[in-house]
Amino acid sequence: MPSEPALEARFTALTRLLAEAQSLWRPLPFQHREVPWGERAPGLAEALMALSDDETDRLQASPFDASPLAAWLPVDALAEAVELPRLASDDTALPDAWGEGIGARKWRQIQAFAGCVAPDDAASLLEWCAGKGHLSRTLARRDGRPVTGLEWQASLCEAGQALAERQGQPVRLHRQDVMAEDAGDWLAPGRRVAALHACGDLHARLLELAAERGAAVTLSPCCYHRTEAVDYRALSARGRALMAEHGLTLSREDLAMAVQETVTAPQGVRRHRRRANAWRLGFDRLQREVRGRDEYLPVPSCAYGRLPDDFAGFCRWAADSKGVTLPDVVDWASFEAAGWQRQTEVERLELVRHLFRRPLEVWLVLDRAWRLVEAGQRVRLGTFCERELTPRNLLLETC
Repeated sequence: MPSEPALEARFTALTRLLAEAQSLWRPLPFQHREVPWGERAPGLAEALMALSDDETDRLQASPFDASPLAAWLPVDALAEAVELPRLASDDTALPDAWGEGIGARKWRQIQAFAGCVAPDDAASLLEWCAGKGHLSRTLARRDGRPVTGLEWQASLCEAGQALAERQGQPVRLHRQDVMAEDAGDWLAPGRRVAALHACGDLHARLLELAAERGAAVTLSPCCYHRTEAVDYRALSARGRALMAEHGLTLSREDLAMAVQETVTAPQGVRRHRRRANAWRLGFDRLQREVRGRDEYLPVPSCAYGRLPDDFAGFCRWAADSKGVTLPDVVDWASFEAAGWQRQTEVERLELVRHLFRRPLEVWLVLDRAWRLVEAGQRVRLGTFCERELTPRNLLLETC
């Protein structure tokens, strides 16, 4: 298990690696007609463009394995910095019947996460951002002890409470805005707070309160970019010092890169996403010509299932949403072909960002862990499941 000096060494190494290469991983290739970092890494773009489709797919899934980017980027150092141990302490499979009303993948995540919450822990249990209390019911049923859950949405509290009562589990869900000032009243020494995939400011709030109140934490954070702050301010004093020392800056948009891996998405969703991206890039070429301005124009997201039937329909929708007047006659086939060609290029150029995606996420979790270390708590950091189950498999635990 990594000791605190080992965690600090990893924190320092990752800060340096991210800072030194931020001019390479920060730019979004789809926003630029030219390679945004071509002069900083001569030959890298050409090597990426020469990759086959199969090799591109392989590197998207496994960016550190036999990477051709190693000639330009610190692949081995990054791979070593993100290697973390499994923390699950209980590999006993829970009965499938306990997963009633829970999606199959979510139930497997809950089982894996529950294995990191020791059954013999004497602390009282609290679930943060509990939703319908699926994790609360699982822990209560497994350990035979009461669990309290906090959830902001009243409808989820009511539905979850009904499930707990029907299953005869000692779970009590309370409606609570965890960002409110009185949320800290639920935390105290002798209480462990569990949170599976709590987002952004919600898990940051938990860590601040746990540091102040002395509560223990078992947390898998998620969606670091869901925060009100435009520019990231490290939670730990050590993180802020490292950022200043190495010149690392992070925006809210940068934080989104840490959670863009989608190994669990069904093939149909992936095809839909790829088509939507190609159409966006085709529209980007069109709008630059129509507006006479060679700059990227952000277009709103189009929800799954609402994508127009064809490229022309997408462009009309996008143009309407951005107030762009399209000409009466457009060579739709030409612009769509350009979009697909550009998509092929962007997929290869983004392999640079893919290489730094997990390092950024581990850095963010180290910052969260170090906030608790600075409050006098002992911290373990690792994973609670395989990435094929969920890429958001990092877990920090105070002990």
